[in-house]
Amino acid sequence: MLTKVEDSKLFDLTGRVAVITGTSRGLGQYFGRALARQGADLVITSRKKETLKDFKKEIEEMGRRVLALELDVQDIKSIEAMVEEAYKAFGKLDILVNNAGCNVRKRAYNVTWEDWNRVLDTNLRGTFFVAQAVAKKMIPQHYGRIINIGSVTCVFGYAGLAPYTASRGGVRQLTMSLADDWGESGITVNCLAPGWFKTAQNAVLYENKEWVDYIIDRIPLKRVGKPGDLDGAVIFLASEASAYITGQTLLVDGGISTGATKATA
Repeated sequence: MLTKVEDSKLFDLTGRVAVITGTSRGLGQYFGRALARQGADLVITSRKKETLKDFKKEIEEMGRRVLALELDVQDIKSIEAMVEEAYKAFGKLDILVNNAGCNVRKRAYNVTWEDWNRVLDTNLRGTFFVAQAVAKKMIPQHYGRIINIGSVTCVFGYAGLAPYTASRGGVRQLTMSLADDWGESGITVNCLAPGWFKTAQNAVLYENKEWVDYIIDRIPLKRVGKPGDLDGAVIFLASEASAYITGQTLLVDGGISTGATKATA
């Protein structure tokens, strides 16, 4: 039976356990901080556990419980081991932020077989099998919030990003399929798609002032994303506030996906 949630509790994540993949740097840490501030305990992951040491300490200082685990999303045994250890530690898994990803920037005619496999295996296959493993723990509890991290390339194509845009477009379609598959089990599945945010992965692009000016000119809000711009979206999708929303892609991109350009006389 559906029950009305008090307004003050709509965004409250106290007592929830959130698994966040790819938290050694960048957006994964933004998501972790946002969820922890709302009361969630965290399972944070990286291919190398030692890279999580400082972030783990930061979250613990916020008063949250944190478990740091190694995870290689290209390895099914690593995925299954991470989920089992997380479940054993907390006894439940309520939220998944499927954030781990990679990119190869090359013009299409230079992309190798290995480039393609690395990007798709990480961003698309990895996203699916992490979601599958976590959903197996969510289904018996008849509750779950799965947030697949996409990007504006879910809906836009960019030169030099063929494997990446293919993987992110796939994540959007996958999200809709999983939402239909697991909705009857009380699990919502949505895609959070950031626009242009400066991260360690793409920092080199921001060294080119001409490129930055070009991108900003195409963004209606006239700036790239900054830390905090994604907080509200990830909290919303992880909380009771989005209980009747599933299979959707939420673009947080300053409006660049409108396709708007400067009007000419």
